[in-house]
Amino acid sequence: MADSAFFCPLTHEGILAVRGLDAGKFLQGQITCNISYLGASGSSLGARCTPKGRMLSSFRIVSVADGFLLAMSQELLEAQLAELQKYAVFSKAKLSDESAAWARFGLSGADAILQALGLDLAAEADSVANADALLAIRLSDGRAELWAPAEQAQTLHARLSEQLTEASLNDWLLAQIRAGIGQVTGTTRELFIPQMINLQAVGGVSFKKGCYTGQEIVARMQYLGKLKRRLYRLRLAGDQPPAPGTELFSPVHRSAVGEVVLAASSASGVELLAVVQEDAALDGNIHLGSLDGLPLELLDLPYTLDSNREIQR
Repeated sequence: MADSAFFCPLTHEGILAVRGLDAGKFLQGQITCNISYLGASGSSLGARCTPKGRMLSSFRIVSVADGFLLAMSQELLEAQLAELQKYAVFSKAKLSDESAAWARFGLSGADAILQALGLDLAAEADSVANADALLAIRLSDGRAELWAPAEQAQTLHARLSEQLTEASLNDWLLAQIRAGIGQVTGTTRELFIPQMINLQAVGGVSFKKGCYTGQEIVARMQYLGKLKRRLYRLRLAGDQPPAPGTELFSPVHRSAVGEVVLAASSASGVELLAVVQEDAALDGNIHLGSLDGLPLELLDLPYTLDSNREIQR
């Protein structure tokens, strides 16, 4: 299903809204991506970090008329809203949970439907198209997200159902895994710095934007090149995807060497993204959950890591 045309309601994420005159200025000092790059027709992946560079959340951000919307794991939203509000009290920025105000659909192979809705979405990753309160966002692997006011949810769902197969959230997450896009969840909060999930390789970190919380650690890791753990794509036999945060073990190291970031079922078993020690990944002897757990097979990611290119953002 992940390779075919389908749609999927995106119910696993919520929307944090930051609106007001100072919304951009406020967020620029809080998150890893560069607000200045968004304009009216762009979006970006990004993260918010602790002062030690550990990710409190990851998200996709898009600009709207009076501010910005951030889609992130639903289980992170309440805490992120409360924490950000502490810093926003002296700026002209209003933060709120707008999850109930939006309906979001993931689309694969559905550009004709977007065009019929008046959304001429460019093929370039992170492009945005707007029409009649609808919002479409292009993802790096060609899929798209369709955002709409909640009152249009039922009508849109019916229209999509007429032309596309409705897939499960598992199928959408499988496509995300194959695109190599990691994500922070409740159980992996504060486990990783952005480079550990390859966020800098997919446009989610700017090294030219100036200061933000955690920036010194993130920049130092990029320029000094001392990262020992990063994101890998793997596969295992079985039909039960492990939960994010599940540990991976190496019999060679006799210890835990990584954690699951995201997992989904596939036709050939389970595919997942995990942060793994590089030396353990090179050994190729990694097991799920314990030293004698199910073995994992390394798979390719659809992009390469290039620090020289990454620091140009």
